[in-house]
Amino acid sequence: MTTNPYATSPFSYATEPTAAPYSIVELMPGARNLMHYLRVAPGERVLVLAEHTVDPVVVQAIAAAAAYRDADVHILSVAPFSPGGWDSGAGHHVERAAVGASDVVVACTWWGEVHTAPLFFDEIRALPVRFASLHMSATAGALLTGARFPNEVFYALVHLMLQKLSTTGKIRITSAAGTDLTLSGLTLMPDEEPPGPGQWRPFPYGGVNFWPSEAEGVLVVEDCTVTGVPEEPLRVVLSGNVVQEIAGGTAADRLRRFSPGGFYLRHALIGLNPKVRVAGGTQFEREKHAGAFYCGLDALTGGVPVTDAPGFAHCDCQVDRPTLYADDEPLIDNGRLLLLDDPEIRRVAERFGPPDVILDDNPVMVLPRRYSGATSSR
Repeated sequence: MTTNPYATSPFSYATEPTAAPYSIVELMPGARNLMHYLRVAPGERVLVLAEHTVDPVVVQAIAAAAAYRDADVHILSVAPFSPGGWDSGAGHHVERAAVGASDVVVACTWWGEVHTAPLFFDEIRALPVRFASLHMSATAGALLTGARFPNEVFYALVHLMLQKLSTTGKIRITSAAGTDLTLSGLTLMPDEEPPGPGQWRPFPYGGVNFWPSEAEGVLVVEDCTVTGVPEEPLRVVLSGNVVQEIAGGTAADRLRRFSPGGFYLRHALIGLNPKVRVAGGTQFEREKHAGAFYCGLDALTGGVPVTDAPGFAHCDCQVDRPTLYADDEPLIDNGRLLLLDDPEIRRVAERFGPPDVILDDNPVMVLPRRYSGATSSR
């Protein structure tokens, strides 16, 4: 064992440090990028849905950014959502009503919409609301790092990645830890612009999401929703897009208990944000880092995959530094997203500052505020 999984796996906002009150000054570039991302207009009803344990300075920064745009700002403090459908009977009537009456929602929740039926993705699609979810990322650290990455540069990366994946027959992911997984039959999420009515998006913005119909091979989990960082290698064997075997000591036992009826691979994501934290970040930050890969295992329903309803036992599994091929084209080399070196991406980045700074994928080097795009007139 090389890491203590219990020391590196926070389980709620209550385990995250709070920020100094004056740090709101440094959080504003990220908060303003969030408002730009959601295209908040004067007079719109903006709901900040914050769990009781979220850092007040983070809530204040988001609310202030919305107020600066002359929005009608509302803050609703709610109890933390339960993971994995463990309290699926909770009605969430107040939250659902508040969301439905809003134009824009910023959800500062630890467990997101895939864990609760009333705010599941399909429910959000039926509402005229633009929805941004800060899964595990309603923190000062997330607003200071990944949220500072300019919107326009992120969407240039999304556009180029979607172009490359649109004609791809299969994706192969390998890692030094032993992952060797092939995904095919890809359905891409057409996320080439900020969210519109009835659309849900994560923030800080992360990457390209897709749904495979087939998954074959071995996934060695480096971090996941259920176990955190495993004490020993956690191996998940897939065939026909269904999990056939889980091995790896205590972590494997916990993963099996999470969904006794079995798992299938619901979706996957290629991270595109070079400023999102890896070390020190929560799982839902790490998965968005440029050159990272993660996939979501979900519970089988009656022994089969059901993709249009919550499986509830949703477990996102992280691979930090993969090598990834789209057919025969390398897209990630040992965690290095090769698109960061593309000339067109560098031209877009140059509008905000030196491309070598904007596109540097070392998140320890915080992007200066004047390069974040947040100081431009909007």
